[in-house]
This record gives sequence, C-alpha cells and structure tokens, in this order.
Amino acid sequence: MSGKRIHRAMPRTPEEKRRLQEIRERFQQERPGLDDLLASGDATEVVVQGEYLDLCTMLTALKRHRERQGLSLSDVAARSGMDRAAVSRLENGVCLNPTLETLYRYAEAVRAEIGFTIHTS
Repeated sequence: MSGKRIHRAMPRTPEEKRRLQEIRERFQQERPGLDDLLASGDATEVVVQGEYLDLCTMLTALKRHRERQGLSLSDVAARSGMDRAAVSRLENGVCLNPTLETLYRYAEAVRAEIGFTIHTS
C-alpha cells in the first residue's frame, strides 16, 4: 500500500513477548520451511504474496476512489455498516484475508464495483 505507515506498539504481556522472541530466535537458527512452520503451530495462516499484492492494489484503487469523492473513513463506515477502525485496517492492508462480503460492502459504500478476471494456463 502506498502512503505513510503508522506503527503502533502492540500491547503484549511479558509471556507473549517472550514467546515471540523465542520463535524469532528459533527461526533465525533453523530457517524452517513453510511446511515446518505450519506443522509447528507457530504459523496458522498463510497468505500467498502475489495474492496479498493483488489485494493491496485493489484496496489502494478503492481508497483513492473514496478520497476523490471526498468521503471520509467515517462516511464509508456509516454506508457499509462496518466499524471505522475496520475500514481503516482494510484500506491499509492490515486485514490479510477479508471476506468477499466485506470487499463488496466497502466497494458499494464508495460507489465502485469489484470484478474478477480468470487466468488459465
């Protein structure tokens, strides 16, 4: 996604911080593959990078469309029935796996349509 990123500290307990640090250190030493990470339980969700980039591209286009119309995040939240923070997370790529319903609700709120293209090999 384009634009300035704002990073906020995640509130974590000392136990959560310790566990995450152990995972990082083990990863640096072992360099596990994807199958190993999934089997260990340290990773529970996999998002293919190409799919994530496609999603980011679409959301950037929708966000720019929203901004050109002069709509605020609050406007989109009210129109879509979504929480303002959820709209912001969606636009900024924090939501890694939004449902189609969520994407369609957002698009409708900004008066846009989402279309799909099928590529075969």
